[in-house]
Amino acid sequence: MKKFNFRKVLDGLAAASPVGSSGGGSGSGAGGGSVHPGGTAGAAGTPREEIQETLTSDYFQICKTVRHGFPYLPTALAFDPVQKILAIGTRTGAIRILGRPGVDCYCQHESGAAVLQLQFLINEGALVSACADDALHLWNLRQKRPAILHSLKFNRERITYCHLPFQSKWLYVGTERGNTHIVNIESFILSGYVIMWNKAIELSTKTHPGPVVHLSDSPRDEGKLLIGYENGTIVFWDLRSKRADLRAYYDEAIHSVAWHHEGKQFMCSHSDGSLTLWNLKSPNRPFQTTIPHGKVQRDGKKPESCKPILKVEYKTCKNSEPFVIFSGGLSYDKPCRRPSLTIMHGKAITVLEMDHPIVDFLTLCETPYPNEFQEPYAVVVLLEKDLIVVDLTQSNFPIFENPYPIDIHESPVTCTEYFADCPPDLIPVLYSVGAKHKKQGYSNKEWPISGGAWNLGAQTYPEIIITGHADGSVKFWDASAITLQMLYKLKTSKVFEKQKVGEGKATAEIVEEDPFAVQMMYWCPESRIFCVAGVSAYVIVYRFSKHEVNTEIASLEVRLQCEVEDIITPEPETNPPFPDASSQLPSLKSLSGSTNTVTCEGTMKDSIPCLSVKARPVRMPPGYQADLVIQLVWVDGEPPQQITSLAVNSAYGLVAFGNCNGLAVVDFMQKTVLLSMGTLDLYGSSDPYQRQPRSPRKSRQFAAGLTELSDSPVSLELERCKSPTSDHVNGHCTSPTSQSCGSGKRLSSADVSRANRRGPGRPPFRKAQSAACMEISLPVTTEENRENSFSRSRSSSVSSIDRDSKEAITALYFMESFARKNDSAVSSCLWVGTGLGMVIILSLNLPASDDLRQSEPVVVSPSGTVLTLKGAVLTFACLDCMGTLTHRPYEVWRDPHSADDGDKTRKRKLVMHSPSSSQDMGDHQFAVICSEKQAKVFSLPSQTCLYVHNITETSFLLRADVVTLCNSVCLACFCANGHIMTLSLPSLRPLLDINYLPVTDMRIARTFCFTNEGQALYLSSPTEIQRLTYSQEMCDNLQDMLGDLFTPVETPEAQNRGFLKGLFGGSGQAFDREELFGEATAGKASRSLAQHIPGSGGIEGVRGAAGGVIGDLTRARIALDERGQKLGELDERTASMMASAEAFSKHAHEVMLKYKDKKWYQF
Repeated sequence: MKKFNFRKVLDGLAAASPVGSSGGGSGSGAGGGSVHPGGTAGAAGTPREEIQETLTSDYFQICKTVRHGFPYLPTALAFDPVQKILAIGTRTGAIRILGRPGVDCYCQHESGAAVLQLQFLINEGALVSACADDALHLWNLRQKRPAILHSLKFNRERITYCHLPFQSKWLYVGTERGNTHIVNIESFILSGYVIMWNKAIELSTKTHPGPVVHLSDSPRDEGKLLIGYENGTIVFWDLRSKRADLRAYYDEAIHSVAWHHEGKQFMCSHSDGSLTLWNLKSPNRPFQTTIPHGKVQRDGKKPESCKPILKVEYKTCKNSEPFVIFSGGLSYDKPCRRPSLTIMHGKAITVLEMDHPIVDFLTLCETPYPNEFQEPYAVVVLLEKDLIVVDLTQSNFPIFENPYPIDIHESPVTCTEYFADCPPDLIPVLYSVGAKHKKQGYSNKEWPISGGAWNLGAQTYPEIIITGHADGSVKFWDASAITLQMLYKLKTSKVFEKQKVGEGKATAEIVEEDPFAVQMMYWCPESRIFCVAGVSAYVIVYRFSKHEVNTEIASLEVRLQCEVEDIITPEPETNPPFPDASSQLPSLKSLSGSTNTVTCEGTMKDSIPCLSVKARPVRMPPGYQADLVIQLVWVDGEPPQQITSLAVNSAYGLVAFGNCNGLAVVDFMQKTVLLSMGTLDLYGSSDPYQRQPRSPRKSRQFAAGLTELSDSPVSLELERCKSPTSDHVNGHCTSPTSQSCGSGKRLSSADVSRANRRGPGRPPFRKAQSAACMEISLPVTTEENRENSFSRSRSSSVSSIDRDSKEAITALYFMESFARKNDSAVSSCLWVGTGLGMVIILSLNLPASDDLRQSEPVVVSPSGTVLTLKGAVLTFACLDCMGTLTHRPYEVWRDPHSADDGDKTRKRKLVMHSPSSSQDMGDHQFAVICSEKQAKVFSLPSQTCLYVHNITETSFLLRADVVTLCNSVCLACFCANGHIMTLSLPSLRPLLDINYLPVTDMRIARTFCFTNEGQALYLSSPTEIQRLTYSQEMCDNLQDMLGDLFTPVETPEAQNRGFLKGLFGGSGQAFDREELFGEATAGKASRSLAQHIPGSGGIEGVRGAAGGVIGDLTRARIALDERGQKLGELDERTASMMASAEAFSKHAHEVMLKYKDKKWYQF
């Protein structure tokens, strides 16, 4: 373990890095990290202790842990009635397998092809998937991470339907050409037995019957197969005699077929909204035809046709009428009717309207045997964006309360935060206030999808995930032990007046849609202070209370303005000087030209907030209650700029937020604005570049006539995706790290070289710098321009690209630190990071005693300290002299509306730093600052840069967090090129660099976040949260934490059929599929028809059963499969050689005959 002596570094004795730059990122896309001492300093106030870093690269490993939420774009559904687990396939090739709460497994087809159909091998621990690339896959579910055992790729035919009879090892596969193939599930090899379409239909039929849309064996006789063709043809095929027993025709296309359990009749659903019931004894025409939702004509004609019935299920009950359940079939005269599921039970018809289109549904029955009374008890309905289970045992058909977290996307997720190892009392407290809002009217029965097994595992620390949504709601989730359960929902929009319909254009809204969308969240778990920043330029501070209260909502308006200056020519020197600062009001202004800006003709808007806070007393239920609303207002017709950074501190009683133009600090205890200032004014006299100060609000126009980048309409999401340090000239990204100012002498040597790169005649040109409000090309190529840009996780500015040269506030951090170089003690500070890599420290002068806090003013003043980094600042942290992370000061939570709190003067209990360093902060500390390009560690109060690590040159960071892991601390980074990196602290040694995830979607960039104990998450799709770990220990323990999909359950016994039923009720002879479909009888299928691909699941299965007889047998099976495959290839090659030898012999014989009777001189 390496020790680092900072004294040597500071004295300049260590000329090289304490650890060589062995970062795994060199050349790979992280840009080649480098670590080096940041310079030398005098001995005054410098650290002398040796800090022993415990983290090494062995502590880190990346792996996905679990995926929560609703499967995105679902396409298929399957249920195992014995194991009681459910599988959902999606358009992206994913499969989600769900059992009891906690049993939730995600697996993915490598091809990414859409899943067409899923079939469980009932009670066998296996699943067959059919995909849109015409491949069949067999999944092994007897391991915690399912894997593919076999695949079969059809080459010449497209798969349209599959059917696997209960307790059979032969899978029927229907194709688009109308043929039916048979696959052995064990070996995944095609049988030579094929039912060709032209053999199935009558010879007199002149047209092709269309694709196979249904396959099922008769419940009465397994040797009979019912084949449904799209054009309305039904064939009842005798597998033994290889001929059709009967054929039926209907003049409407068939969508699905369902048997009566006795096997004497079946029902079909059709494209005209009709249901036909057929009897095997009279197949010439259906003995019953109904159009359930069709209007009956007066003149006795056939009811008018309706929308297609896409699926029907016909389930019988012993003690009541059968259930007929179908989707679709509504009449055409009601175009606005919602998608519905119809349940016909006897004469009663119940229509269940759904919120989203129905993808598929399944009826859950008591028995897996198709030839017994089915006794249905529930219907699982898979919708495009929801999963619903209906209770069939009660006459009003209530739905079950869903225990899965599938409503994450109830409103689109706009931001996320993740807290691991938070105070243990928070989860029960949040659950208790959230439980009061539960809906009533659910079924009182237990959730029927109850398969699998799950235990708590070794990981026991509490975890909370917070999601912010487009409708202004915020959800708190219990994420402990890789599960997810909703605790509490907060609706931030309730503090504002509802917008009346038609008023949208006349108000001061700056976004037409989702004006309450949550843009940022800040939560202090210890003090339970919660703060949100909304898209309409407002901040709400919430306090937590267990008591209901009826009170008015306090609100503040922040008005900021400044002078408009003259047009700027390309020469920066000609900028007019900044007027007297005393006459200048600080400014926060919005970018203009956005398609989301609503301008109102007539009067110019001024001093109007975007939304109206409720003026009357509001009832606030227990939970989070609004304490203060702060809104930025319009100024001279300019809308307020959206917020790019946010921080709250409960011990100080302050909230700070910044945007593209400046910073505001508000005292939420006294409800006063302490500071509202343009970014440039924050430097004061300490600006190290002696630039000419200028107004943050200028209408920058260039005489050189540059083409602006896209003022055309851009979507709201696209507006969020700007890179903070990109320079755009004529629509091209000229330099990823350009920071030219264009209004003063703020050019370092690096800036000069960047300016030279622009080429002659091009003026310095920079768009508005918001936390990430610059567009940048992604390191991947995609079809749409929309996909070519994304936003940083912390920046959600929805403003158009401005012509102003601005310096956004991108990071804020309250902490106890040394504000100035010669400070001897720590004091309250606010660290401010900007989009240009500048760090400004503001001093906070708080009242000395708690008694004076409510009356004495808090003074915020610049300390004069300015530090610099390359790229926009992302995050801050503070380490004590021992290298331990210093916790931000906080106030211990107390209920603001507690009954025993008679007087308001009760003492506040403050914790000013973490317990580990509470005795003595030491005479110095380390400040960790990370920008989108590099990380630096400064020693305070000397302000010496001890370590620098250039994280990336070719890309930029989207997220960086200082986190704890294994009782130590590190810096975790997520880069736009997909790399996840960790660096040791304080020495910034690279510990991990893995190319994990190419950022192809701005959603990933906006929602990625790290937390303690090696955990992270991001939104992998609009409906799903993907959690991952970068901790080796958690990767090792993951198997123990995951649920088991397969549990040993005895298959229920078949009912006794009785003597008479056995004698007259069905086929007397047993049906041996092996004899009929096996290679001995049916022969081999053509090798060109389908290709067998062994899967990786076999190897994993071997590992799982290593050492036992099962392991040996599995190894032998795999070896035999491979040997058989090689022998088959050898057989093919031999046949090919024989054919070519025969052809050669034939040609030789012909040549011999030609020249046999000729003399030598005739040649």
